[in-house]
Amino acid sequence: MGARPEEFTLTREEEPFELGEIAEAEDWRRPVEQKSEPESLVTKSASSSIAEMRWGGFFRRACAFLLDGIVILALSVIMFYMCYVGYRVGLSAHGRTLTWASSTPFFALFTWVWIGLAAAYFVIFHGIEGKTIGKWLLGLRVVGQERSHVTYRRAFLRWLGMVGFAPILLGFLWILWSREKRGWHDYLARTWVIRD
Repeated sequence: MGARPEEFTLTREEEPFELGEIAEAEDWRRPVEQKSEPESLVTKSASSSIAEMRWGGFFRRACAFLLDGIVILALSVIMFYMCYVGYRVGLSAHGRTLTWASSTPFFALFTWVWIGLAAAYFVIFHGIEGKTIGKWLLGLRVVGQERSHVTYRRAFLRWLGMVGFAPILLGFLWILWSREKRGWHDYLARTWVIRD
């Protein structure tokens, strides 16, 4: 006689299960995952930060530039006096006096030193904190994309653009028409001027 087949019965270990049960049982082994914010919330927060951004307007920036001009003028007067005394002492050491003919090299040298002073003033102050003295007094700051810090290289490029576009004046007046209140030198250096 043939052997009778064994009946198949389920033991406790082989109980039927649903797919969700395994995932729940193994949840304690997985690290907790951060749920990402819905896209609509991210968009709202990005648009609110842009809306909160206050650009430095033309007149506020012009006043800051005027104050910076006063500071540079004061430094130039001090520097001129020191250079004048040094040049005069140097001429007298060689038995010469200061005349209009002998002062031509002095004025040429002083012009280059003055340009260096103005460049150093804007590049160093913008590179350190994004603010010159005039911008600090009027609550303005120069920033890069996403309010990043301005490097010395970018500050120097911005200064070159400012000097290069100065004869045209349209580079500065562009601030009046720009939605983000940017001059041509800001576009060149990829900078923005914001109010703190």
